[in-house]
Amino acid sequence: MEPHVAELKQKIEDTLCPFGFEVYPFQVAWYNELLPPAFHLPLPGPTLAFLVLSTPAMFDQALKPFLQSHHLQSLTDPVDQCVAYHLRRVRQSLPELQMEVIADYEVYPNRRPKILAQTAAHVAGAAYYYQRQDVEADPWGTQHIAGVCIHPRFGGWFAIRGVVLLPGTETPDLPRKKPPDCVPSRAARITLLEGFNFHWRDWTYRDAVTPQERYSEEQKTYFSTPPAQRLALLGLAQTKEEPSPIFPEFPFTTLTKKSQIPSSARSWLSPSISPPVSPGP
Repeated sequence: MEPHVAELKQKIEDTLCPFGFEVYPFQVAWYNELLPPAFHLPLPGPTLAFLVLSTPAMFDQALKPFLQSHHLQSLTDPVDQCVAYHLRRVRQSLPELQMEVIADYEVYPNRRPKILAQTAAHVAGAAYYYQRQDVEADPWGTQHIAGVCIHPRFGGWFAIRGVVLLPGTETPDLPRKKPPDCVPSRAARITLLEGFNFHWRDWTYRDAVTPQERYSEEQKTYFSTPPAQRLALLGLAQTKEEPSPIFPEFPFTTLTKKSQIPSSARSWLSPSISPPVSPGP
């Protein structure tokens, strides 16, 4: 890894990792080459970016302290605001750099996602994006089958939170890291994709690999609760939909489920296909 990339990664990790996040660098070109032009990030190919994901530890290390802090003003979705707060800290830690942060749930007015988070996770080497195209002679006929990312250490017990783009910072020699293929067999991939698409409520697809850590029962209860009821679960009052006055550059979702990332039956993108609404990140 180029020295300045390693330094930037270390600084971002120092800001995020103590709170249950992980960071993976990638080039914009790696992402764009898998997608049609309408979904490209409008930046030069060598532009440096970082994929940010949360591990099971984020719930205790980031969300709970955030809920107990003064950062609850104009609260909409608690997790979204918590993540936005920590991404804001990344911006503050690197004031000399031009930076753009795209949260996983952000969409354009036409509802097209600003970032296809699972594709970004795959090209960054963070998690393998298993799709229907990865199953030879698949058994699903005309059914729509959504893809899902599996982390080599956490299985499905993690969430992709967003991408940090650094326009003007280019890394033409950044080595490409392939994500570990931790579900290599056809039978295991069928089980994974069927679990994610048809039985996601039982959480079992997340154990496609033996995870280093799972969500706690408390965390599972939180993410299984309908979004509109999560504030009551936390003992907080629901607030009116409005942008946060603390972090105006970060748009927040209200208490509705986040838009899911389009999946693909034949390629990295099929805008007409959406994965099932899952119980949570």
